[in-house]
Amino acid sequence: MARERQNGSGGGTDLGSFLRARRTHVSPEEAGLRIGPALRRAPGLRREELAMLAGLSIDYYTRLERGRETRPGPAVVDALAGALRLDAHEHLRDLVARAAGGAREAPATPTRSVRPGVRLLLENLRPNPAHVVSRTSDVLACNPGGMRLLAGLDEWPVRRRNVARYVFLHPDAPSLFDDWDEQVRACVGRMRALAGTDPDAPDLAELVDELLLKSPDFARLWDHYDVRLRSHGCRTFHHPEVGDLTLGYQSMHLEDTPGHRLVAYYAEPGTPGYDAMTLLDAAADHA
Repeated sequence: MARERQNGSGGGTDLGSFLRARRTHVSPEEAGLRIGPALRRAPGLRREELAMLAGLSIDYYTRLERGRETRPGPAVVDALAGALRLDAHEHLRDLVARAAGGAREAPATPTRSVRPGVRLLLENLRPNPAHVVSRTSDVLACNPGGMRLLAGLDEWPVRRRNVARYVFLHPDAPSLFDDWDEQVRACVGRMRALAGTDPDAPDLAELVDELLLKSPDFARLWDHYDVRLRSHGCRTFHHPEVGDLTLGYQSMHLEDTPGHRLVAYYAEPGTPGYDAMTLLDAAADHA
């Protein structure tokens, strides 16, 4: 990843880059600090403020940011995660392991092959839209609604069908998602999580480099080091074929196929969302 390599060339570590980036996105008010009227030259927390919140000396924390200290213990990692207001800090633990010269077990080589039984499951989920995605959100298999829900995705070549690429680069995406801003943050957050566990993954590097080049929004968010892993919730779509629909969604890992996730959408029968997703599924049969 071009920008990652550039960031590392000036000294320090990925851990230091993460700490610097995350503290600039936590305001003193969010951290419960009272600040005076003096003008602050940079946004977010200062080093000494974060060190105080985490119960560390400023000297020790500065060494962490500059890559001179690479082996913080679990208590320090937990304290930093709390001070930085991280919802989950697996990514922070991975960065610590890498900075210390260790690493978690490398993920298995990803595959694009989807088992016949999983494809049958996708078909049996109709009319619920569903698709299988890779660790980098390539769309590997889907039922008709799962393809048409992302309006215009089917116009792209199979190898370019990727949820993150769609969200950032497809011209219809900002108007399709009611909460497009949240969608792009979630996509970047999932990619940041993968970068923490497998930073040299060639499939991730290729996608990140493309999005850094083509999307200023992605470049801005990538530098935030915000890690998010959302497995369920609700999404509202303004769909060009069936109008507005609000659907719940659930993402689940498929065992024995590393990195693959099944994402399924649903709605209560009799609701406008259920009727709309049924129409979307039926439209595929007449396309």
